[in-house]
Amino acid sequence: MTRYLFLLAHEPGGWERLSAQEQQEAFAAHARFDAYVGDHGRLVSSAPLAGTDTATTIRHRDGQRVATDGPFAETSEVIGGYYDVELPDLGAAITAASILPHGYAVEIRPTIVIDRP
Repeated sequence: MTRYLFLLAHEPGGWERLSAQEQQEAFAAHARFDAYVGDHGRLVSSAPLAGTDTATTIRHRDGQRVATDGPFAETSEVIGGYYDVELPDLGAAITAASILPHGYAVEIRPTIVIDRP
């Protein structure tokens, strides 16, 4: 099994613009995703994220740590949540991502195991 992180990006305010029926369809798509992952692998964790107005970014400049309010980059989409899953391969991960609501851009990234001394 390979561990993948799914980053779910969407336009800010998109959820609020959906009708009640569209919101229910989105919840149903997440439930189908959960079922697919359960049938083919394992859900490690998942969560929606608080808004970008709550983000803090840490950078190092000239040997000093600098903390700034806001997300890492200005974009038209924001990361609104994530899934951390184990699935057999990238093909299964792509299939799983296609089940999620179509309003998301889903970035799939395999995690790397680092051997620590």
